[in-house]
Amino acid sequence: MKRPLALRLSALSAATALAAAAGIALTSPEATAATGGVTGYAAQNGGTTGGAGGQRVSATTGTEIHAALCGRASSSTPIIIEVEGTINHGNTGKVSGGSCNTAAGVIELKQISNVTLVGVGAGAVFDQLGIHIRQSSNIIIQNVTVRNVKKSGSPTSNGGDAIGMESDVRNVWVDHATLEASGGESEGYDGLFDMKDNTQYVTLSYSVLRNSGRGGLIGSSESDLSNGYVTFHHNRYENIDSRAPLLRGGTAHAYNNHYVSLNESGINSRAGAKVKVDNNYFEDSKDVLGTFYTDQRGSWQVAGNVFDNVTWSSPGSENYPAGPNPQSTTTVNIPYAYTLDAAGCVPDVVRRTAGAGTGLQVSDGNCTPQTPAPDPSTPTTPPPTTPGPTEPGGTNLSLGAGADGSSKADGTSYGNVRDGNLSTYWSPSGSTGSVSVKWGSASSVSRVVVREASGATGVVRAWRLLNADTGAVLATGTTAGTATFPQTSLKKITFEITSASGTPRVAEFETYAS
Repeated sequence: MKRPLALRLSALSAATALAAAAGIALTSPEATAATGGVTGYAAQNGGTTGGAGGQRVSATTGTEIHAALCGRASSSTPIIIEVEGTINHGNTGKVSGGSCNTAAGVIELKQISNVTLVGVGAGAVFDQLGIHIRQSSNIIIQNVTVRNVKKSGSPTSNGGDAIGMESDVRNVWVDHATLEASGGESEGYDGLFDMKDNTQYVTLSYSVLRNSGRGGLIGSSESDLSNGYVTFHHNRYENIDSRAPLLRGGTAHAYNNHYVSLNESGINSRAGAKVKVDNNYFEDSKDVLGTFYTDQRGSWQVAGNVFDNVTWSSPGSENYPAGPNPQSTTTVNIPYAYTLDAAGCVPDVVRRTAGAGTGLQVSDGNCTPQTPAPDPSTPTTPPPTTPGPTEPGGTNLSLGAGADGSSKADGTSYGNVRDGNLSTYWSPSGSTGSVSVKWGSASSVSRVVVREASGATGVVRAWRLLNADTGAVLATGTTAGTATFPQTSLKKITFEITSASGTPRVAEFETYAS
């Protein structure tokens, strides 16, 4: 039986706090479109280059993304689409043309090839809007967040999948992405990363998948066995009920991933599937590897993994856990070279490299994150605003203002961030969330100070500062502190935490005119 979402998020927060390793995140430039560096199976079958060599087009709406696809000379003309801002149903319409086949309410990469979709600047967030890849090849998706895509309720998009691939898809690389939901099927969500109907040569790397009933699948049914050759490496799966991933037939390779709070099952190899599982770190989870919910068994090859507080159920007629002492049941030949981090280093390396907004940092194979050398043909963008120790002068406009937010943990209050008292604080109900300061009439703000409570300094790992009146991003960063931006007149300002190493505790959210 699935636990209620609130309980699962609470359990995740505790697990995350225990799992976070010591270390200082490196500051890196914002992402730019990748023209190399693809790893794993996506580098096979001729390789995956996306839109390398093509025109660069900027987009701030879903309609503009579709227009860029439709404006090409042909459906295979290379293109790099650099996305900044929030993409949602309100700004994503169908665009027609000879080089595209789009639809409203979803980013449709259908019957096309040679495309890179990359988040730049302050970041790209696909809010309740999925990315659908169908009958397409040579696609790169990088440095984007896709969240809360629903298959039931309102609004719906992409069958409830954050990223979904189906119908003769080849060579897709998804890298440094954050894919997240806010519950499971009963709350209206489906998978975060699904592959169906003859999808092959895919790599998911340096990404975060969290807060979902279903992580993803390879094959939609026991008869959909034409998918495979998928690599998963340096990803973080957290607070996932099952399917991390589910494999029906085909071959997969999972290495150097960090799995935290897999609540019901993890890597589910069934219907003849084969998976090589190297140097992963499994933590605070249940049944992380095996064949589950069917008598059609799959197999696995295991080496170098760490099982930290993992529980295993008893075998049954449709339940074949690999543990408590996982042993290899097959041999999987991997056709590409790869370098393994030691499993014990994986939680720290993945924490500092995985997900959108981490500067495209990667591991050097020696347990040390590093920033890839930029492609000289790729224009750089300014680094995110990194708060420093500067103390502002003037009046704290938050004192006496109102406050609200996305959620709050028991015993905390939104109002605690604007009371001038460092001993009180607000925490979200999970590891991410937002808190806002608001006024009855517009105030001019150009500087904020976010102070974490005693004992929680450094927990916030990535954030965005939003003009809540318009949704515009005012600043981004990787640690709490001081941030400045052009003076802006607004009635409400939001501090949104997008990544944290535990449960954040914000003592004060101060705002200043200068």
